[in-house]
Amino acid sequence: MLIDNSKKIVIKLGSTTVIDKKGNFKKNWVDSLTKDIKRFKKNRDVVIVSSGAIALGQNYLKIKTKKIKLEMSQAIASIGQIRLTEEFQKIFKKNNLKVGQILISPDDTEQRRRALNVRRTFDNLFKLKAIPIVNENDTTATSEIKYGDNDRLAARVAQIIGADTLIIFSDVDGLYDKGNTNKIIKEVKNLNSNIYKLADTKKNSYGSGGMITKLEAANICMNAGCHMFISNGNRKNPIKYMIEKKMFTKFIPKISTLAARKKWIVSSLSSHGTIFIDKGAANALKNGKSLLAAGIKTVSGKFNKGENILIADENNNKLARGLASFSSNEIGKIKGRQSSEIEKILGYASKTEVVHKDDMVKL
Repeated sequence: MLIDNSKKIVIKLGSTTVIDKKGNFKKNWVDSLTKDIKRFKKNRDVVIVSSGAIALGQNYLKIKTKKIKLEMSQAIASIGQIRLTEEFQKIFKKNNLKVGQILISPDDTEQRRRALNVRRTFDNLFKLKAIPIVNENDTTATSEIKYGDNDRLAARVAQIIGADTLIIFSDVDGLYDKGNTNKIIKEVKNLNSNIYKLADTKKNSYGSGGMITKLEAANICMNAGCHMFISNGNRKNPIKYMIEKKMFTKFIPKISTLAARKKWIVSSLSSHGTIFIDKGAANALKNGKSLLAAGIKTVSGKFNKGENILIADENNNKLARGLASFSSNEIGKIKGRQSSEIEKILGYASKTEVVHKDDMVKL
């Protein structure tokens, strides 16, 4: 089994996996998971990404309504997060395992400098033999700047720490074949349109995701060279169960020779804009060249220098993802012009590449 060969493993727990229908923390189930982790941990580094703070907070405050305004859900999350971490700590301590808490916001993974700081925090927790318990920082996240689900958060964490494996425990055994709802697709090597059509868009009472967010997480992992599993978290000793019964869908990563920086670029959760280029520039990109202003036709969206953008041809075929060396406003002024003209147009000396090949990943 792949898990035996994994040095770093991220385990993602959905809300319904750790919280029951009455809003209580599933102590017995988490205890069985902890025993699983203890059984195979040994020299491995393990991270847990867990949902459930808002659900626990609602239960503690006796709030039953499901429609809660964002600012109120942030306050509820701050109360529930304390309880969530406390419950994990008690159970892990009973099993002689140490835990630490990390709350992450999108800026922590989508800005390169902060992503490196996040990695260092994880590395130091591993040195202390502690298991990081991770959640989105719901107390400060806004609807505009939010992961929205912990599937993609878990995948981004897996990419940043260089994990070999991400296991997503959900309320299903894996990705089902729509033609046969009793049949689980055991292995996925290519996330094409046929696979996305299998995603059930329904969400459960607590969870914010669904199968589509798990496929988005798989895409991040596959680009980063990380294996991903979807398996059922409603069984005791879930890791032991998925291994022994072979009940899961496994996503096989692409053979990745990308440097860590480029893995981070291609795994970005979103882009701030799109640069549309002509055929000549498209051919240059395919041959490993940087993007110059002369080949740019139009710019869509507003972005600053250093932000993640997409590069597309005139038919909107996405060719690459990269970090812009200029803002969208500056690119609007220099598009279609020669590199030698840039300083005169902008009034200051700058790079000649709009997106340097070292800051670009072809799609």
